[in-house]
Amino acid sequence: MGILEDKRRAQVFYKYLSKVYDTVNPFIWNEEMRDEALAMLDIDEDDRVLDVGCGTGFGTEGLLEHTRNVHGLDQSVHQLEQAWDKFGKHEPVSFYRGDAERLPFRDDSFDVVWSSGSIEYWPNPVATLRDMRRVVEPGGQVLVVGPNDPDSSLMGKLADAIMLFYDREEADRMFREAGYVDIQHREMGPSYDPDIAITTVARDPEE
Repeated sequence: MGILEDKRRAQVFYKYLSKVYDTVNPFIWNEEMRDEALAMLDIDEDDRVLDVGCGTGFGTEGLLEHTRNVHGLDQSVHQLEQAWDKFGKHEPVSFYRGDAERLPFRDDSFDVVWSSGSIEYWPNPVATLRDMRRVVEPGGQVLVVGPNDPDSSLMGKLADAIMLFYDREEADRMFREAGYVDIQHREMGPSYDPDIAITTVARDPEE
């Protein structure tokens, strides 16, 4: 387990990162990548969408281009404060402070669940993916963007010592173990590193 796959360490990390997050983020996760990920989803304008690990609201902003019923959750109050400055606390987005592993929502509450830049900090990714499947309606979509595993074995070891990195095979294993079907993966990234991220979209099985 990487040092940032610990909730207390991650909270301290984001306390300071939140001050510069929106300046640094475009070099790793930009609007073109976000639009490419959004294109992998079927979102209707009245769909209920949950953004897990919403941070300062970069993914949330993209989701609002597709539906006005967006809910954002994050464990870091410092990240949420940045999001509140952009959108307000209640309109047009409903924000919650909470844990991705224990989502504070009823079963089948959302049509779509989105999470970008959060899975790398989850201590138990499969359990978290299961809880995301719990809150999405049967047949609903779940999309997760995370860091692609570096090619270099040395870089891979260094990366894994910090947080979770994974490839298509590992993503497929995690989603299947969590009970998903129709699993698709796509690598994406900025021009200097086009495979820096891996995006997975899958469905909760129809009942």
